[in-house]
Order: sequence, then C-alpha cells, then structure tokens
Amino acid sequence: MNKIIKINDIPGSIVCQAGCVLETLDNALADHGLMMPLDLGAKGSCHIGGNIATNAGGLRLLRYGSLQANTLGLVAVKADGQVVDCMNTLKKDNTGYHLKHLFIGSEGTLGLVTEVAIQCPPKPQSVSLALLGVVDFDHALKTFRLARSMLSEILSSCELIDENCMQPVVNTLGVRNPLGEHPFYVLIEVSGSNAAHDEEKLNAFLESAMGEEIVADGTVTNEPSRMQTIWQLRERIAEALLRNGFVYKYDVSLPHDSFYQLIPVLQDKLKGTDAKIVSGYGHLGDGNLHLNICAPQFSPELLAKIEPFVFEWISERGGSISAEHGIGFKKTKFLRYSKSDAAIHTMRQIKQLMDPKGILNPYKVLPME
Repeated sequence: MNKIIKINDIPGSIVCQAGCVLETLDNALADHGLMMPLDLGAKGSCHIGGNIATNAGGLRLLRYGSLQANTLGLVAVKADGQVVDCMNTLKKDNTGYHLKHLFIGSEGTLGLVTEVAIQCPPKPQSVSLALLGVVDFDHALKTFRLARSMLSEILSSCELIDENCMQPVVNTLGVRNPLGEHPFYVLIEVSGSNAAHDEEKLNAFLESAMGEEIVADGTVTNEPSRMQTIWQLRERIAEALLRNGFVYKYDVSLPHDSFYQLIPVLQDKLKGTDAKIVSGYGHLGDGNLHLNICAPQFSPELLAKIEPFVFEWISERGGSISAEHGIGFKKTKFLRYSKSDAAIHTMRQIKQLMDPKGILNPYKVLPME
C-alpha cells in the first residue's frame, strides 16, 4: 500500500496509496518542484493514510491550511466491505455531499482509507528562519501580530517555545541554543519564490520588532544546516521531556488571548504535587498549544488534579480539547467539553449507519453509552 500512483505537475497534486510515508512523498514531489502541505516531526515514519485519518495539523498549517482542506479526494472501505470511491483531483467539485470529509479525521471509525489525492503547493525557492527571544507571552503575541502583518504571504510558520521546554532540549539532548536564556522564544519561518524580496521583508520585520522593543534578541539564517539545528529546538521537545520521567500530554487549541494562561494556572494548582515541570509550546500561529506536565512517574492522584480540570478550563474559554491529535480512547468521556449533545448524537447516528456492528476501531472517538 505504498505506491505513488500519479503526480500532476500543472495543478499540483499527488495520488498515492495510504501506506506511503510522508517524507517519501515530499521527496518525490521535490523532483517536480512541489511539496506536501503537511510537515510533521514524525514525517520519516508516519503514513499519509494515518495523517488523513487523524487530520494531522503540523508545523505549516498557518500557511497551507489543514490536511482536510488539502485533500482533493480519497478511496475508503466501509465496514461491510463496500468501496466508497471519492477519488478526485479537481479543486472544484460541488456535486452533492462531500463524503470524503466523513473519513478525514474520523480516526478509522467510519472506514479504512486506501488511496488519497492531495493538492501540493510549489516548493519554495527561498526559505529563512528566525529564532527570537522575548520577555513574556504578551511580547510573543505582539511578535506574531507584527509578523502576520509585515510578512503576510511569505509567513509559513510561527511557533512558541517557553523556557521550561527549551532547557530540557539544550541540557538533556545537547542541542545548541544560539540565543541566551529568555522566558519565551518565537520561531518564525518565511518561504517564497524571490530570495531578495523575502529577505527585504524579513529584515524590515526584524528592524521593527527590535526597534519597538518587542523582541529582546534574535538570530536569522537561510543556511540549511543552521535551520535544521534551530528546528531541532522545537521538534525534539517531546523527546527531551520524556527523559525527565512520565509526561502528561495535552494537545489543545485556545483563543490567542488565552493561549498561554493555562500554564501559570496549572503551575499554581499543582504546587506540592509530584509535578516537576509544567510547560507549553506549540503552533502560536493557529492557536494550538501542547501542554506538558512532567513527573517522576505516573500518579493517579496527580492525574485527578489535572483532569477534568484542564478540559473544563479550556471549554469555558471556547477552546478545543483536541487540536490536531484526535480523541482516541483516552478522551472519549471528555468529548462533551468540545461538542454539544446534539452533535454527539449526530456522530453516533453516522457511526451506526456506516458501521452498525462497531467493528471499525472500536472504543475510539465516541463515549460509551
């Protein structure tokens, strides 16, 4: 199930089987001047079928949108063996219900995706990366606002790292931080087709950010090896935190004004417990926060302090309890914090119609009745 069926150069798309590895697809598209719209830290091992099933987000959703938005068509097999052919490589097809969206993000509970068609943007001719140190989250938010305004069409990623995430990567994994110590770091990537134009816009942005004292320190590079090292500071956070014991992980999204407020709230709530590190990082550009709580070992008592408090806090602020990693079986009982009773009932009806015997990925997504 790992065959690339076709690459369409003119519209920019790829048709492939679900077992293709994401990085393999990206490498194949590079020969055609194209790229996958999805970029994940696990791109060397994750399969596009799994990416579709979980509607994976990734590092460049800010620029290219969600995988759901980039999926042109797919083929899926229902529980009764019927093949649902929604394959299409057209960007416009408004013929009836968009059945493909039933399978994207359904986590395999409605059908098994076997083939996909993804629209692929042109591969950038120039890429630059800036790592910026800021004094607090308000300044990080101001940095993003300024970047969105001044960099606009070339802004491809805006990531946030707090000091509690940066320190384990540097101290545990030995990745070099080119800046001094700061409470927060903002990672900004720009990409485009004209290096001189992009460099001019990036320099103007950095001059404004430094001149207005939004940014305390920073470094910028377009050298591939240096960019790879800087990206490691962001992509290896999960690995570094795991070296410190057991990690309670939460993938949530929040309005920007509440994006980081949860961290100090939990730091205060968990004082006196086994929690050693309460940290946050993630996709500042699209409001996706990765909350991590490190402890020497798993503790039911500590978990009871975290859940359902975290989900209640997020729900009260209009956030989502799962931004890009899905519900699985661990969050089923908390689905009600992000979906209304009517929405969950409708989801049950769809599940009953598509999989009446409940044989597809049982116990996932929907709570037990």
